[in-house]
Amino acid sequence: MDLGLDGKAALVGGASRGLGRAVAEGLAREGCRVAIAARGREALEAAAREIGGATGVEVLPVVCDMSRYDDIKRFVAQTVERFGRLDVVVNNAGGPPPGDFEEHSEEAWQKALDQNFLSVARVVREALPHLRRQGGGRIINLTSVAVKEPIPGLILSNAARLGVVGLAKTLSRELGPDQITVNNVCPGLTLTDRMRELYGGRAEAQGRTLDELLAEEAKRIPLGRLAQPKDLAALVVFLASEPARHISGTTIQVDGGSTGAVF
Repeated sequence: MDLGLDGKAALVGGASRGLGRAVAEGLAREGCRVAIAARGREALEAAAREIGGATGVEVLPVVCDMSRYDDIKRFVAQTVERFGRLDVVVNNAGGPPPGDFEEHSEEAWQKALDQNFLSVARVVREALPHLRRQGGGRIINLTSVAVKEPIPGLILSNAARLGVVGLAKTLSRELGPDQITVNNVCPGLTLTDRMRELYGGRAEAQGRTLDELLAEEAKRIPLGRLAQPKDLAALVVFLASEPARHISGTTIQVDGGSTGAVF
């Protein structure tokens, strides 16, 4: 299937590793030039070199904190300056810290909203003129299965990411006449470096091995395995494609069937 991405330009947030990096590489393998953002320069530039070397496609690294509007403005501006266009926007940022309602301060709430909700609104605001100039485009937000089944102990994420779903659904209706689609993709348990770090600490605290804990989590998934970053990236790349032109306003999980929600 020709995905129609060759020669187009995309930007991907949080792309120095994990899900964002997998998405950036997936787009690059389809011939899409990609700008990638993250806060750490060294890891970001290494990811750009590796993705570019593996795909032969130009990859632009831009140091950016997705919770800072000035950084977002610069990220979008540098992407368009380098590639001369913008066709695909993939919103992605690291999640806020865990905890129950009474554990979080006003500052923690504001940071979560800046990083995981307002970042999406700000990227779309900056990208919209460029998407319209191309006669259409794709906006894809990486959220969490928490938007369909809230996760205990993650109230900041549950609240901020649900806001993204409401924003995206509304935008899909407002931007439809511009031929801009807006969709959300929800990762479930995915074997990223971040997951290994989190579960490694948990395993050490429990006197168990990391493999034991990961195997235990896999048993909770109907397909019997944890997702790989490329599993999520495959869906994002398809939603960015020309064949996906009539898919908009959706929220799709990539979780092996583990989420209990019907829709």
